[in-house]
Amino acid sequence: VQLQASGGGSVQPGGSLKLSCVASGFTSDYYGIGWYRQAPGKGREGVACINSLDSSTWYADAVKGRFTISRDIAKNIVYLQMNSLKPDDTAVYYCAADWTYGGKNWSGGVYDGWGQGTQVTVSS
Repeated sequence: VQLQASGGGSVQPGGSLKLSCVASGFTSDYYGIGWYRQAPGKGREGVACINSLDSSTWYADAVKGRFTISRDIAKNIVYLQMNSLKPDDTAVYYCAADWTYGGKNWSGGVYDGWGQGTQVTVSS
């Protein structure tokens, strides 16, 4: 499985960014795909996930109401729209996939595959 993320950058608090992840190589129709982040000195934090079969979504409490995950099935692209960004959102964001549990344990920080990260910096 290959996961190619893009779209990070630097914004001021309250700003928006949209991350994209091009995914390929899945051998199963059942998987969860989404994003986790890792800030300096901290562990992995699941951010958002979407299920391949029913498009059900999960969000971390810290981003609910501000972030939206979506996907373009035809193009195999997953998006993370991030609005009302806060300094605490500063981290490297990784696109990841879970084909063991279909994303049902996204908050657990265990994923089957992930791509290179993209830096998101929120600062005034």
